[in-house]
Amino acid sequence: MTTGGSVADIRTVSETRSTNDDVAALAREGAAEGLWLRAERQTGGRGRQGRAWQSPEGNLYVSTLVRVRAGDPPAPTLALVAAVALHEVVAALTRHPGESRGPSTPTPEFLGPGFRRDDVVQIKWPNDLLVGGTKLSGILLERAGDAVVIGFGVNLAHHPQDLDRPAISLAALTGTAPDSATFLEMLAESFARWLQRWRFEGIGPIRSRWLSAAHPIGTALSTSEGDGLFDGLDETGALRLRLADGSVRVVRAGDVFLI
Repeated sequence: MTTGGSVADIRTVSETRSTNDDVAALAREGAAEGLWLRAERQTGGRGRQGRAWQSPEGNLYVSTLVRVRAGDPPAPTLALVAAVALHEVVAALTRHPGESRGPSTPTPEFLGPGFRRDDVVQIKWPNDLLVGGTKLSGILLERAGDAVVIGFGVNLAHHPQDLDRPAISLAALTGTAPDSATFLEMLAESFARWLQRWRFEGIGPIRSRWLSAAHPIGTALSTSEGDGLFDGLDETGALRLRLADGSVRVVRAGDVFLI
């Protein structure tokens, strides 16, 4: 398939321990940017800080790689690229019938049992997708030489019930689970487009799109740097946290939760 002027090499395996580990190994062997590896099931999927990621069949488990070039924006800002690309796909799939929106328009409306018209898909820093405060997906970035491996886990058909923070799936929201292979084709297209903008226009357009899809300024957050209010992103894509005394702390790493 063609994505943003390049060919995406999409591969599927029935089972693997971790798509991120597999793609990291392929990256070290010289795999080209544009490779996507999807597993129908993972036996050792993980999230940030090594947390286990439940991986039943029916959800999306996929990793890709970006070869970092001289002149590229800082590699950590690929977390924002991944977030806006995934948000764009989910927004398109959850759009209200008859609603006319461009490909980068946020604020979709849900149709499934239990949906609320004020529920929208929102990004939480740096790249989780939430709906009404419940987690829909996670993204994990890891370095492999000159490559950044980006893993996506999206709850399409199932969501875990026994986490300390609530989760949700697209099936629970809309009444049906999208086909994971079709979802991946959409994601590969979107990611290639936003990657091109990141590479040739810089972080500015990515940051603007991320902010348009994020929870509102002033949202209460708990972070590893303390509690405060969301105050946007700085020019590098780091989180700005407004503290109780009015000062702003810049958070560049660590867990962030909505309060």
